Amino acid sequence: MEPVALSWHREERADAARNRAHLVEVAREMVAELGADRVTMDGLAERAGLGKGTVFRRFGTRSGIFHALFDEEEKHFQRQLISGPPPLGPGAPPVERLLAFGRARIEFLVSHTTLARAALDIGRPVPGRSPMLFHVQVLLAEARPDDAKSGALALQLVAALEGPILLYLQSEDDEPGFEVDDLVASWQLLARRVTAPTAAPPARR
Repeated sequence: MEPVALSWHREERADAARNRAHLVEVAREMVAELGADRVTMDGLAERAGLGKGTVFRRFGTRSGIFHALFDEEEKHFQRQLISGPPPLGPGAPPVERLLAFGRARIEFLVSHTTLARAALDIGRPVPGRSPMLFHVQVLLAEARPDDAKSGALALQLVAALEGPILLYLQSEDDEPGFEVDDLVASWQLLARRVTAPTAAPPARR
């Protein structure tokens, strides 16, 4: 009986994966067609031809729909960090890679602002350890190993990107916020200062 049970379990997981992929694709179509504000759990279930319970099991909340969509875009961005050309990808000095990351991340958030903001979940105000945080921590550990030990510096640099930029990119009336180049320049200024070599104290006479 064990092989039968094992085979059924695998089939169930395959069905769940297909349902999730189908829901993500339908949700992407709805966002493109209707806009994020008009995508609901009920509407997604109806259009996908699945039960509402299935949608809740896959996403948990309405923001979970957009989190799943945003996660798909994040995977493309992460691949650039892992295997893309330098300076964003491997092969450049750590500070140069850090500066390139800041620019690329801001441009990524700007181009996905609507989706990223819709994915914000006020019920989960503290994000988990994200790949972005790990990436910055690795670069800082190379550039400033003593200062990067606790991980607090990486957390603050990443936080300076994600939260404030998503909140201030656009105002409530959808008027453009800060210019991308200004955001990039200011973050890179911050990154340069925290990674600059520390001057040696003057010798005592």
